[in-house]
Amino acid sequence: MEVRQIEHFLAVAEEMSFSRATERAHVVQSALSASIAKLERELGVRLFDRSRQQIRLTAAGEHFRTHAYGVLRATRAAAESVSDFRGTLSGTVEFGSLISFGPLDVAGALGQFHRANPHVRLRLRLSQAGASAYLSALVEGSLDLALISMPNRFPPQLDMHLMFEEPMVFVCPAEHPLATRERIDLTETTTDDFVGYPPEFGLRRLMDEAFHAAGVHPRTHYEVPAGYTAIADLVTNGLGTAFMPLSEARRFSALHHVELTTPVIWQVYLASPPAAQMTPATARLASTLLDVVAQAH
Repeated sequence: MEVRQIEHFLAVAEEMSFSRATERAHVVQSALSASIAKLERELGVRLFDRSRQQIRLTAAGEHFRTHAYGVLRATRAAAESVSDFRGTLSGTVEFGSLISFGPLDVAGALGQFHRANPHVRLRLRLSQAGASAYLSALVEGSLDLALISMPNRFPPQLDMHLMFEEPMVFVCPAEHPLATRERIDLTETTTDDFVGYPPEFGLRRLMDEAFHAAGVHPRTHYEVPAGYTAIADLVTNGLGTAFMPLSEARRFSALHHVELTTPVIWQVYLASPPAAQMTPATARLASTLLDVVAQAH
């Protein structure tokens, strides 16, 4: 069994598609299929069920995946442990990103890290199932580091550092009846059609819980799994109103933003394994991101 075979297996297991896995693994599909087939022969079991239109992991494949992440973690840690002797930091960091970074210049921090550590490969992931999905990935080892928006749990296996918190505001066109108000109550917006994120996103869940606490139900007619620019475009064109973190709302001068009488606070955490379990490259990136927070404060 070779490390490359395990990497190919995990690429297919995460993408659930041989064609997408080939792009991720940078190999042709015939080589990837041959690698997986060889691994299955060596193990004596089928790892994937290919009998349906969409492939699935078999029970053996699910069990193998858990241990496969551990093998890759150990291999990477061993390779990166000698970086000090080479005089340069190297390796790969799997980083779970967010659609919005709020008041922090995360892109600037990543650029700073890359310039200081050009031999470290950053692989950015953007979950379409909401950032809380990163927590399971961190625990199982398929992610090294992640920003988590409004985590729905705090796994004891992870360190969670609060990066920032920021109030949400109501965003609307200039002609909206509430546009000139200094503050509004959530109950005053219930006749609006909202533009927001899908239900599994932390920011959407935050607002849904705030409406529930106020005893009313929002009407989110447009669900956009993209950045706030796309949401702002829909609001500008009269398709509805929205709620945004204050730093995001300030970016759109054509729209008005109004504070809420009962503050709704957005929180973002940096989630990671304990320091003793991080590779040198992951620890360096975590330190860079936390430095951005310290400078912002």
